[in-house]
Amino acid sequence: MKRAEVKEFVNDLRTEWKSLWQNRIDDKVRAEGIAKQDYSKLLIEQGTVIQATRDYKHLEFFDIVENYLGCDTSKAGPPNPTVGGWGKFVRNNIQKQKSRTKRYAPPKPTPKKGQQQKKGGRGWLHANLL
Repeated sequence: MKRAEVKEFVNDLRTEWKSLWQNRIDDKVRAEGIAKQDYSKLLIEQGTVIQATRDYKHLEFFDIVENYLGCDTSKAGPPNPTVGGWGKFVRNNIQKQKSRTKRYAPPKPTPKKGQQQKKGGRGWLHANLL
């Protein structure tokens, strides 16, 4: 498959995946989510439990894509923990690059001093009346 065809196919799978989760039936007694209709591309039949609280293997979108395209995501293993792991890899290689040009910052306005306080700001009780 060409890259454009693969991208279109994955987008079709995503739309079905989204509608699967939006249109599910929530069984509050058994605490399960059930598929409301058949989703042939996702290999899910009507009435299949898609969400449960315990003893259940969750559906994974990437497993479905891997099933269709045959690409093995397990071959892309995590980096060695002594090197730094996924977090360090993301921080060093994928994180947003810093811009080389600085943005224009307008000069800060200087605050006005205002008028001088009468009698040093002590109030009217401290006035020298005599």
